[in-house]
Amino acid sequence: MDYIYLGNSGLRVPKYILGTVPFSGTNGFDAAGNIDEKTARRMVDMSLEAGINMFDTANLYSKGDAERVLGSAIKGRRDELLLTSKTGFPLGENPNARGASRSNILTSIDQSLERLGTDYLDVYFVHLWDGQTPVEETVETMTSIVKSGKIRHWGVSNYSGWALARTFTVAERSGFIPPITQQIYYTPEAREAEYELLPAGSELGIGSMIWSPLGEGLLNGKIGRNKQAPANRRQGAGWPEPWVQNQERLYQVIDALERVAANHNASVPQIAYAWVRDRPNVGPIVIAARNEEQLKENIASFEIQLTQEEHDRIESVARPAPLYPNWHRAMNSFDMGSPSEKTYLAGYKQSLGIDD
Repeated sequence: MDYIYLGNSGLRVPKYILGTVPFSGTNGFDAAGNIDEKTARRMVDMSLEAGINMFDTANLYSKGDAERVLGSAIKGRRDELLLTSKTGFPLGENPNARGASRSNILTSIDQSLERLGTDYLDVYFVHLWDGQTPVEETVETMTSIVKSGKIRHWGVSNYSGWALARTFTVAERSGFIPPITQQIYYTPEAREAEYELLPAGSELGIGSMIWSPLGEGLLNGKIGRNKQAPANRRQGAGWPEPWVQNQERLYQVIDALERVAANHNASVPQIAYAWVRDRPNVGPIVIAARNEEQLKENIASFEIQLTQEEHDRIESVARPAPLYPNWHRAMNSFDMGSPSEKTYLAGYKQSLGIDD
C-alpha cells in the first residue's frame, strides 16, 4: 500500500481507506449492508494486513451504530490505525442537532468518541455545507477541538468550490486552523468534481478524499444494459442516491469498464477503483465491502495498472461538458491554466475539436 500526505499536513494516510457504510445496517441503512462486530473485526484485520490503516465512518451511518461496530472492531489497537468521523446531517427532532454550528459540533464529537471508544479522531469532517451557520463559527469551533486534543485535523465534505475556498480563506485569514481535506463524490461516471473541487483542493493544499468511487453501487458489476440491480442491494432497494445525469452514458461507462476488466481478468469494481485512484488531484479513496470476499477483491485492485489507452477509453466516455468558463478558457487561455487543471482543460479541447 502506498502512503501519501493528506493535503498540506504532516499526516500520512494510505491511498486506500476502508469505509464503514455497510457496518451495522440499522436505522434505514439495511440496504447498504449488515456487517456485525465479528465480521467487522475480521475486515479490520484484513485491511491492516494489506497496509490499510485508516477507517472512515460518520454519525449518520446507521445513526451511530456503524461507529459502535467500528469501535468494537478496533478495540485494543487504537494506536495501530487512523480514524475519521463526520457530523452535519440531522439525526433527530432537536433543531440544533444538525449542521456546522458550535452546538452541534461540540455535542457530536463527544458522542462519536464515546461510540468509537476513543479519546480522539485523526480527522473530523463537517459532512455537508451549512449555509445558515457563519463560517467563522465553524472554523473557530473546529480549531478549538483540535487544540483540545479531541481531533488532530479537520475536513469538509460535499461542499461546492466557492464554499470550500471561503472556508479555507476565513480560517487562514482569521488565524484559525484550516481544513486539510475534503471528502467528495467522484466516479468514472460522475465527473463534476473536475470543474472546480479537484483543482481547488490542489491549489489550496486541501487533499481530495473520494467517497463511493463505485457510485453507491452503480459500478458494482451487477448493473448494466441487461442487468438489473439485485433487490437486496442499494440500487435495487430504493436507495435515493446518486443522481444519474444520463442513463445511456452510465451504460457506456459500464461497457468501457467491462472491456478494460476483460483485459486484466478483473472485475468492474476493480477497474473503477484503479481508474479513480490514478486520476489527477485525487488523494486517498474510500473503498467498502459487504463481506470478506468482496473486501479481498477490492484491496487487490490496488495492484492493477491501467495502460494509458485503457485510462483514456474510460475517461472519454463521460468527460464533463466544457461548460463556461471552461470552453472559453480551453479556446483562449489553455497555456495559462495551472498544473492542477491542465488535464481537464486538455479534455475540453478534445471535446471542442481544438487541435494543439
